[in-house]
Amino acid sequence: MDEDIQFILDSAKEAMDNAVKHLEKQLVNIRAGKASPAMLGSVMVDYYGSQTPLNQVANVNTPDGRTISVQPWEKSMLQEIERGIMLANLGFNPMNNGETIIINVPPLTEERRKDLAKQAKAEAEDAKVGVRNARKDAMNDIKKSDVSEDLQKNAEIDVQELTDSYVKKIDKILDVKENEIMTV
Repeated sequence: MDEDIQFILDSAKEAMDNAVKHLEKQLVNIRAGKASPAMLGSVMVDYYGSQTPLNQVANVNTPDGRTISVQPWEKSMLQEIERGIMLANLGFNPMNNGETIIINVPPLTEERRKDLAKQAKAEAEDAKVGVRNARKDAMNDIKKSDVSEDLQKNAEIDVQELTDSYVKKIDKILDVKENEIMTV
Protein backbone atom coordinates (compact mmCIF):
# COMPACT_ATOMS: atom_id res chain seq x y z
CA MET A 1 0.00 0.00 0.00
CA ASP A 2 1.15 3.52 -0.77
CA GLU A 3 2.91 5.38 2.08
CA ASP A 4 0.58 8.39 1.74
CA ILE A 5 -2.48 6.17 2.09
CA GLN A 6 -0.95 4.40 5.11
CA PHE A 7 -0.24 7.79 6.71
CA ILE A 8 -3.86 8.88 6.09
CA LEU A 9 -5.17 5.66 7.66
CA ASP A 10 -2.85 6.00 10.66
CA SER A 11 -3.93 9.61 11.18
CA ALA A 12 -7.60 8.65 11.02
CA LYS A 13 -7.03 5.80 13.49
CA GLU A 14 -5.23 8.16 15.89
CA ALA A 15 -8.04 10.74 15.68
CA MET A 16 -10.64 8.02 16.33
CA ASP A 17 -8.59 6.68 19.26
CA ASN A 18 -8.53 10.18 20.72
CA ALA A 19 -12.32 10.48 20.38
CA VAL A 20 -12.76 7.21 22.33
CA LYS A 21 -10.22 8.26 25.00
CA HIS A 22 -12.01 11.58 25.41
CA LEU A 23 -15.35 9.75 25.78
CA GLU A 24 -13.93 7.46 28.47
CA LYS A 25 -12.53 10.47 30.33
CA GLN A 26 -15.90 12.27 30.17
CA LEU A 27 -17.84 9.20 31.33
CA VAL A 28 -15.68 8.89 34.45
CA ASN A 29 -17.12 12.25 35.54
CA ILE A 30 -20.71 11.01 35.23
CA ARG A 31 -21.46 9.35 38.51
CA ALA A 32 -23.15 6.01 38.58
CA GLY A 33 -24.53 5.55 42.07
CA LYS A 34 -21.34 4.30 43.70
CA ALA A 35 -19.01 6.75 45.41
CA SER A 36 -15.71 7.22 43.58
CA PRO A 37 -12.69 9.50 44.11
CA ALA A 38 -13.10 10.60 40.47
CA MET A 39 -16.31 12.41 41.50
CA LEU A 40 -14.14 15.05 43.14
CA GLY A 41 -11.80 15.26 40.14
CA SER A 42 -13.00 18.76 39.21
CA VAL A 43 -12.60 20.20 42.73
CA MET A 44 -10.00 22.98 42.98
CA VAL A 45 -8.66 24.17 46.32
CA ASP A 46 -7.08 27.52 47.19
CA TYR A 47 -3.65 26.28 48.28
CA TYR A 48 -1.72 29.28 49.58
CA GLY A 49 -3.13 31.55 46.88
CA SER A 50 -3.08 29.24 43.88
CA GLN A 51 -5.89 27.01 42.61
CA THR A 52 -4.73 23.41 43.02
CA PRO A 53 -6.54 20.14 42.21
CA LEU A 54 -7.90 18.46 45.35
CA ASN A 55 -5.89 15.27 44.78
CA GLN A 56 -2.67 17.33 45.09
CA VAL A 57 -3.46 18.53 48.63
CA ALA A 58 -5.25 15.51 50.10
CA ASN A 59 -5.84 11.77 49.87
CA VAL A 60 -9.27 11.03 48.44
CA ASN A 61 -10.69 7.53 48.91
CA THR A 62 -13.92 5.62 49.28
CA PRO A 63 -14.22 3.52 52.44
CA ASP A 64 -17.52 2.13 51.10
CA GLY A 65 -19.91 2.55 48.16
CA ARG A 66 -21.74 5.52 49.69
CA THR A 67 -18.91 7.54 51.30
CA ILE A 68 -15.99 9.62 50.07
CA SER A 69 -13.30 10.46 52.60
CA VAL A 70 -10.87 13.37 52.07
CA GLN A 71 -7.76 13.34 54.28
CA PRO A 72 -5.79 16.59 53.86
CA TRP A 73 -2.00 16.44 54.04
CA GLU A 74 -2.08 19.60 56.18
CA LYS A 75 -4.81 20.06 58.82
CA SER A 76 -4.85 23.80 58.06
CA MET A 77 -6.29 22.94 54.62
CA LEU A 78 -9.56 21.44 55.98
CA GLN A 79 -11.56 24.69 55.60
CA GLU A 80 -10.19 25.38 52.11
CA ILE A 81 -10.95 21.84 50.95
CA GLU A 82 -14.48 22.09 52.32
CA ARG A 83 -14.95 25.43 50.54
CA GLY A 84 -13.55 23.97 47.29
CA ILE A 85 -16.01 21.07 47.41
CA MET A 86 -18.92 23.48 47.99
CA LEU A 87 -17.75 25.80 45.16
CA ALA A 88 -17.47 22.86 42.73
CA ASN A 89 -21.27 22.65 43.00
CA LEU A 90 -21.42 18.85 42.85
CA GLY A 91 -24.46 18.62 45.10
CA PHE A 92 -22.45 17.16 47.98
CA ASN A 93 -22.63 18.24 51.61
CA PRO A 94 -19.13 17.80 53.09
CA MET A 95 -18.86 17.15 56.84
CA ASN A 96 -15.67 18.26 58.59
CA ASN A 97 -14.81 16.28 61.73
CA GLY A 98 -11.57 18.15 62.44
CA GLU A 99 -9.40 15.39 60.95
CA THR A 100 -11.01 14.51 57.63
CA ILE A 101 -13.86 15.59 55.42
CA ILE A 102 -16.53 12.97 54.91
CA ILE A 103 -19.03 13.14 52.07
CA ASN A 104 -22.09 10.91 52.04
CA VAL A 105 -23.07 10.24 48.45
CA PRO A 106 -26.85 10.13 48.28
CA PRO A 107 -28.42 7.33 46.24
CA LEU A 108 -29.57 8.46 42.81
CA THR A 109 -33.27 8.92 42.12
CA GLU A 110 -34.75 7.24 39.05
CA GLU A 111 -35.14 10.63 37.37
CA ARG A 112 -31.50 11.55 38.07
CA ARG A 113 -30.36 8.18 36.68
CA LYS A 114 -32.26 8.88 33.46
CA ASP A 115 -30.69 12.35 33.23
CA LEU A 116 -27.23 10.87 33.72
CA ALA A 117 -27.92 8.20 31.10
CA LYS A 118 -28.97 10.96 28.68
CA GLN A 119 -25.77 12.84 29.49
CA ALA A 120 -23.74 9.68 28.80
CA LYS A 121 -25.57 9.24 25.47
CA ALA A 122 -24.77 12.84 24.53
CA GLU A 123 -21.07 12.27 25.29
CA ALA A 124 -21.13 9.08 23.19
CA GLU A 125 -22.78 10.98 20.35
CA ASP A 126 -20.03 13.63 20.54
CA ALA A 127 -17.44 10.87 20.31
CA LYS A 128 -19.19 9.42 17.25
CA VAL A 129 -19.16 12.87 15.64
CA GLY A 130 -15.41 12.98 16.31
CA VAL A 131 -14.99 9.58 14.65
CA ARG A 132 -17.10 10.63 11.65
CA ASN A 133 -15.10 13.86 11.28
CA ALA A 134 -11.91 11.80 11.25
CA ARG A 135 -13.48 9.61 8.54
CA LYS A 136 -14.46 12.68 6.49
CA ASP A 137 -10.94 14.14 6.75
CA ALA A 138 -9.40 10.81 5.76
CA MET A 139 -11.76 10.41 2.78
CA ASN A 140 -10.90 13.94 1.58
CA ASP A 141 -7.17 13.25 1.95
CA ILE A 142 -7.54 9.98 0.02
CA LYS A 143 -9.31 11.79 -2.85
CA LYS A 144 -6.50 14.37 -2.98
CA SER A 145 -3.75 11.72 -2.98
CA ASP A 146 -1.91 10.84 -6.20
CA VAL A 147 -2.60 7.11 -6.21
CA SER A 148 -4.53 4.86 -8.55
CA GLU A 149 -8.31 4.70 -8.36
CA ASP A 150 -8.13 1.09 -7.13
CA LEU A 151 -5.90 2.08 -4.21
CA GLN A 152 -8.22 4.98 -3.42
CA LYS A 153 -11.27 2.69 -3.38
CA ASN A 154 -9.50 0.15 -1.16
CA ALA A 155 -8.35 2.90 1.22
CA GLU A 156 -11.90 4.30 1.42
CA ILE A 157 -13.19 0.82 2.30
CA ASP A 158 -10.49 0.53 5.00
CA VAL A 159 -11.45 3.91 6.46
CA GLN A 160 -15.13 2.93 6.53
CA GLU A 161 -14.33 -0.37 8.27
CA LEU A 162 -12.20 1.51 10.80
CA THR A 163 -15.06 3.97 11.38
CA ASP A 164 -17.57 1.14 11.88
CA SER A 165 -15.31 -0.60 14.40
CA TYR A 166 -14.87 2.62 16.42
CA VAL A 167 -18.61 3.35 16.40
CA LYS A 168 -19.20 -0.20 17.74
CA LYS A 169 -16.55 0.38 20.41
CA ILE A 170 -18.28 3.63 21.46
CA ASP A 171 -21.65 1.83 21.63
CA LYS A 172 -20.14 -0.88 23.86
CA ILE A 173 -18.60 1.71 26.19
CA LEU A 174 -21.96 3.52 26.36
CA ASP A 175 -23.85 0.27 27.11
CA VAL A 176 -21.52 -0.50 30.02
CA LYS A 177 -21.90 3.02 31.41
CA GLU A 178 -25.71 3.03 31.02
CA ASN A 179 -25.95 -0.31 32.84
CA GLU A 180 -23.73 1.09 35.58
CA ILE A 181 -25.93 4.21 35.89
CA MET A 182 -29.28 2.39 35.82
CA THR A 183 -28.25 -0.34 38.32
CA VAL A 184 -29.62 0.57 41.72
